[in-house]
Amino acid sequence: MKQLVRRIGQTVALTLPVVLVTTGTLAVTRVPWAPPTGLDQQVVAASSGDGAGIGRSAGATAKSPDGLAPQESLRVALLDELRAKNPSAALDLLERSMREQPALTPYCTSLATELGKAAVRKYQGDVQRARSFARPVCDGAFAAGVVG
Repeated sequence: MKQLVRRIGQTVALTLPVVLVTTGTLAVTRVPWAPPTGLDQQVVAASSGDGAGIGRSAGATAKSPDGLAPQESLRVALLDELRAKNPSAALDLLERSMREQPALTPYCTSLATELGKAAVRKYQGDVQRARSFARPVCDGAFAAGVVG
């Protein structure tokens, strides 16, 4: 019996570190701030005509096909989303864009603030209704835009 317990203890002592290291490594690769690693997204990035393929990075100053800077294209898309749906959908798009295009993060606060102001305009000055959509995207800049 003593030998069986000892054998089980040795097995656990040898396998537990391997399991912990493996699961810890997998957990770190699945966090929302990690860049997407799916093969399909790499293929899309490599085949897009914006020059941001494998081995190249897209700068925030590069022009998009419509002639606007990427942050301006995102701004237009966010405001369209807010008008067509609601501020929550626009904030979802902003959050997703920041994850997918980290080069645009310096513009996050100003974009979220502008969304807040646009939400107040959409609801004809009803600050309470516009504020009801607020959440901590870009350090609460949306809420600051609603108030200011």
